[in-house]
Amino acid sequence: MIVRYLFLRSWLTLSVLAFAFDGKAQPGTKQGLVDLFLEYMSVRYPGMPAQSEVLYISVRNQRLFHVKNGRLIHEYTISTSSQGLGSEKDSYRTPTGLHYIRERIGEDQPAWSVFRERRCTGELADSCSGGQEDLITSRILWLSGMESGLNAGGAVDSYDRWIYIHGTADECSLGSPSSHGCIRMRNREVIGLFDQVKVGTLVVIFDN
Repeated sequence: MIVRYLFLRSWLTLSVLAFAFDGKAQPGTKQGLVDLFLEYMSVRYPGMPAQSEVLYISVRNQRLFHVKNGRLIHEYTISTSSQGLGSEKDSYRTPTGLHYIRERIGEDQPAWSVFRERRCTGELADSCSGGQEDLITSRILWLSGMESGLNAGGAVDSYDRWIYIHGTADECSLGSPSSHGCIRMRNREVIGLFDQVKVGTLVVIFDN
C-alpha cells in the first residue's frame, strides 16, 4: 500500500503539471490524468465516501479542475494566496487538503455584485479595480475542512477562517497567487460553477 501510494503521488504530481502547463495538453491526455487523480484520491482518502463530483485546485498551476462522473468537464484559471499555503488563523494563506462546500451564497445576484460579510451591498465592482481590498464579488462557495488538524478544528479551521471560492474585482491578477487566502475566480466563471455545484461537493486543494 505504501509503495502504491508513493508511486501514484509521484505520477500525479508530474502528470498534473504536464496537462495544466499553459493549458496546451490535448483533451484525451487530460482525461487520462484525471483518471490518475481520482485513483490517487481513493488511495489518499480511503475512507472517503464515493462522490460523483469533485473540484480539484492545483496551487502550483493556479487552476481549478471540475471533475464530474469521472470526466473533466471544465478548467478554470484562479488565484490563491499571495502569502502561500497554510492553515493558521490570520495567516492569510490558502489551506490545503480535503474540503467540502458548506454554503452557497449569492444566488440570483447580478454579476460583479460586491459582498461584505457575505451580504450583498448593492454595489457593482469594476474589472481590475480590486486593489488591496480583495473585494468579494458575484458568488461565494464557502468551504469547510475535512482533515482535523490540517484544515478543520481549532486555529486551522477553514470554515472559521472564511475560506471561499469567490469572484474577484481584480480579474487581472488571475493566474498568479494574489488573494488573501481564498480562491479567486472570474465573475462569469464563478457564476457558472456556482450554478453547477451543490452543498456537499468535495473540494481538494493540493500544492503540486
